[in-house]
Amino acid sequence: MTKLDETGLTPADKAFYPEARSAVISMGIVRRKKKDVAADLPDKLIADLPVELDDEYGRSIRQAEQELGARLAAKYRRIIDARGDRGLAPGEIDGDIVRLVAEGELEESKAAGTGSENVFTMVRRIGQAKATVAADYAAQLQRSVGKVVFFAKHIDVMDAAERHFAQAGLRTVSIRGEQTTAARQQAIDAFNEDAGVAIAVCSLTAAGVGLNLQAASNVVLAELSWTAAEQTQAIDRVHRIGQDEPVTAWRIIAAHTIDTKIAELIDTKQGLALRALDGEAVDPASSDSVQLAALMHLLRQALGEVD
Repeated sequence: MTKLDETGLTPADKAFYPEARSAVISMGIVRRKKKDVAADLPDKLIADLPVELDDEYGRSIRQAEQELGARLAAKYRRIIDARGDRGLAPGEIDGDIVRLVAEGELEESKAAGTGSENVFTMVRRIGQAKATVAADYAAQLQRSVGKVVFFAKHIDVMDAAERHFAQAGLRTVSIRGEQTTAARQQAIDAFNEDAGVAIAVCSLTAAGVGLNLQAASNVVLAELSWTAAEQTQAIDRVHRIGQDEPVTAWRIIAAHTIDTKIAELIDTKQGLALRALDGEAVDPASSDSVQLAALMHLLRQALGEVD
């Protein structure tokens, strides 16, 4: 606080936030441990709801996954053939080459964006396939528990969910990145104060921080984030001091797709992050991104190392 006071600025000044970051945030984190905060918060549960994508679109997603794995495996085998096995036992997989191939694919995917089939477009297609199923679950949940917060990562998934809610006769508010501050606050107030507003449809990236949506105690995550922090921030819009109901976050996961592995990786990252912030040592190798780890998993699966 002393550092902030010394700037002579207030939040009304444009220069306040960069100065605040320099004065305070860059100095480090002041944080209570999870066990110390727990007494102030209600219980929180993350429940996974597997859904089967058994229509033609779902089958095309699984086919695309297999093709991506096969493409990665072909790159891996070309490298192995070019350098020789160097003492690899029959069936043994070189972890360094697996990482190298996955890193190359990830860089190519980032450069290509949505212009080609890659891990990012695949995950987006999974989100699109889950949109109506997730919205239908949220609508049923709302009828039994009251207000629900619905999170999605992509705008087209949010649009599909809002159409489904409208057809079900449910009033919603939307919180998106392109909104003005006034429009966003109006949506938040309507959700928290208007009994007729049933569901808040929120962007994972736009609504992850700084919002109070405590009128609900149930969250539906229609799409998975690439980071544990983004998922936690979304759930914490409901699970925060002042909430007096147990909170449940329902993750909609596409069975038999990369979605299940991403959920597992997020949970692993979440545990490592909490251990690090609580002062425990963690494995430096755990810093792999979820995208990279997911690609490595697809490659190992294609090579027959994992089921």
